[in-house]
Amino acid sequence: MSAVLDAVLDTAAAVCLVVGALMSLAAGIGLVRFPDLLTRMHAGTKPQVFGLLLLLTAVALENREPVMIPLIGLGWLFQLLTVPVSAHMVGRSTYRTKHLNRTTLTQDDLQKVLNRAAEGGGEGMGEGLTAGSPAPSPDGQHADGQQTDGSGRTR
Repeated sequence: MSAVLDAVLDTAAAVCLVVGALMSLAAGIGLVRFPDLLTRMHAGTKPQVFGLLLLLTAVALENREPVMIPLIGLGWLFQLLTVPVSAHMVGRSTYRTKHLNRTTLTQDDLQKVLNRAAEGGGEGMGEGLTAGSPAPSPDGQHADGQQTDGSGRTR
């Protein structure tokens, strides 16, 4: 490769490395500084995925081996797929166990859904179920994935 192309790729890799590190630093600061779990989770997931993409791009630019591109892409794809799903599950469990600060919510769509389910799903509910929890299906599964033991209580 020419010296000019090497210099351009090195500069691009350095920029990606610095910006990716700053995004990861911002995620870490947000995890420490924000007041409750939902805002911390937002700070930890959004910049982390983009920061990782930039760091992996810097690695690919510095390595300059074509065999690394699918490996780096696969690593980033797994992060892109798993981080939002895990954040969603942690957020939903936080909401359902009431471990959140409602003053930080700007829009509460889940409460509307739970209220609608409580209004329409009140009849035929077994013992041990509350108005906020849906009735299990015939195979013993709740809509949120919890198993029942047949008595109406979750395992």
